[in-house]
Amino acid sequence: MIKHGLTLIVTGVVSFAALAAPYSPAVRDTFPDNVYWGDTHLHTFLSGDAYSMGNSVTPDEAYRFARGETVRATGGEDVRLQRPLDFLMVADHAENIGVLPRLVAGDAKLMASPHGKYFADMLKARLSLPEVLSSADQEEFNKTGGVLMAAKGAWKGDYAIDKTMAREIWNEVIDVAEKYNDPGNFTTFAGYEYSSAAFGMLHRNVLFAGGPEQTRQTMPFSHYDSYDPEDLWAHLEEYQTRVGSDVMSIPHNSNLSVGQMFNPLTFKNKPIDAGYARTRASIEPLLEVTQIKGDSETHPFISPDDEFADYESFGKVPAAPQEVGKAASKNTAKGAGKKTAKGTGKTPAKGASKKTAKAAGKKPPTKKGAQGVGPNPVTDPTDYMNQSYARSALKLGLSHQAKLGTNPFKFGMIGSTDSHTGLATADEDNFWGKMGTNEPSPFRAYTMGMFGSAGYAAVWARENTREAIFTALKRKEVYGSTGPRITVRFFGGWDYTDDDAESPTLAAIGYAGGVPMGSDLSAAPGRDAPTFLIRAAKDPEHANLDRVQVIKGWRDKRGKLHEKVYDVAWSGEREIDKDGKLPSVGSTVDLATASYTNAIGTAELSVNWRDPDFNRKEAAFYYVRVIQIPTPRWNTYDAAFYGLKDLPSSPPSVIEERAYSSPIWYTP
Repeated sequence: MIKHGLTLIVTGVVSFAALAAPYSPAVRDTFPDNVYWGDTHLHTFLSGDAYSMGNSVTPDEAYRFARGETVRATGGEDVRLQRPLDFLMVADHAENIGVLPRLVAGDAKLMASPHGKYFADMLKARLSLPEVLSSADQEEFNKTGGVLMAAKGAWKGDYAIDKTMAREIWNEVIDVAEKYNDPGNFTTFAGYEYSSAAFGMLHRNVLFAGGPEQTRQTMPFSHYDSYDPEDLWAHLEEYQTRVGSDVMSIPHNSNLSVGQMFNPLTFKNKPIDAGYARTRASIEPLLEVTQIKGDSETHPFISPDDEFADYESFGKVPAAPQEVGKAASKNTAKGAGKKTAKGTGKTPAKGASKKTAKAAGKKPPTKKGAQGVGPNPVTDPTDYMNQSYARSALKLGLSHQAKLGTNPFKFGMIGSTDSHTGLATADEDNFWGKMGTNEPSPFRAYTMGMFGSAGYAAVWARENTREAIFTALKRKEVYGSTGPRITVRFFGGWDYTDDDAESPTLAAIGYAGGVPMGSDLSAAPGRDAPTFLIRAAKDPEHANLDRVQVIKGWRDKRGKLHEKVYDVAWSGEREIDKDGKLPSVGSTVDLATASYTNAIGTAELSVNWRDPDFNRKEAAFYYVRVIQIPTPRWNTYDAAFYGLKDLPSSPPSVIEERAYSSPIWYTP
């Protein structure tokens, strides 16, 4: 019986070099033979929204936690990853990065700023997070937590940041990343999050390849500079040219972009052209496809024949154009598309909520709202959804490729946490929350169940160094997991055999006879259809595997886009039924005890699969989705640990965790 309970020792991740080694030859200088696990999207107290909502974990503590040391969580508990991560980027928001801790510490310049004293008083008036988490009942927790959360307005105050202070803070970010970079053992990256949110979430994490000698030659680019992602790309391209060092931008939460992340129109409402497509494909080779704020692979609305499409869906589907417009208007950011006045470098933020202002005992200061424009709302529900999810975006990219000669949406896929607690953990049985008030307590399952415990990035590289991992990220030989450390190999070629799938040297065969995930598969005259060599192995400390699927998307000769899900390998003696579906693997989950057994499923699945519907004249992509057997969700673990009763029916109590490979593209 595998039984997990919420504990103060948080389980984590290790390198799977030992697990992967049997599938690779002893010689390690020809291809990547290790899979490394990490998180490229973690927030500490330097992020204004994290700090204002109670997080006190520093970047120093975040890196220590990720590499396996014990640290003190903001809620007061000592926590440790049982198995360290291999790499980490602390990605604090560029907007007012590092300002609030200095403000509360009494920095004279910040206190003299337009909003300094007001927000300093507000932040000092809050209850501490331990006091909130130890509330007597749900009503008290909701009240005290609400007041704490309402202080988020401090993040966007006008603090008249000058260049000297901004430079000092950025240098601190660089210094702490470099302090913990330990080539061969633990890799760190300097970076930040750019948080454009005009008419939908268009956030990106910016990850630098270089060390301090390069990263000190630039500054974080925020939405105070511009809400338009193309301006971010221009900023990063200028850095590449001037400094001679690489950098990438990783979009996330496309599921919350209200149709804007993969819009055929630019931020300025002009049709995307070949130049746009080339720049985006170059600067943004990856997409964060799964994280705490939901899964962005696909959705039942746009993939109705996919029985596994409804996984950690976040938010509702608009039923009509009017609802689309309503949803978009809620995400509208004033001042979008406008640069700010010289001198402060910051746009005045909206006033604090009445609830927070009351808690501070003062009225919010008067602010001037900048005027501006952004992209038009996406009003068609189908476009709204298709332009918000990875699978449909990969299909849309095929159409852009046919028209422009370049595919702007040719991205690999990773997962990361987006945790605002400073703790990079993605385990259901030790979910540490999205933000401070989501740390373990008897109350969160009743009101915060929409947050999921996900995810991690897996990288195939030759060694655990900044150069090797960045290079792997850039070439897209990566995949995402919702949390479990499932090992996935995926190769495309023309001559793989069934015997190859059973070989202990599968990786060597895969590289020698084709291309890995993230690559292009060239046409081969005289071959009937491509073959795909796939192997998936379970996380040794997690659940068995149910099945391996190949998701194919293609564009036919009429320009119509299609998708199909193929079950290609599975556990047990099941057979595809007359409707083309593989029966369920079943479930061993005991809700009362939040436990399951590995009596079903299997530890490993290998297959050589040939596309039965291949048309050499049609552009296509293929990616692998690995599905685990059912296991308890974090709210079920909470219920068992705290003795909770009558939890909401949504979210579900049981989930089927998964991994997503980067695609392989075929172009005629």
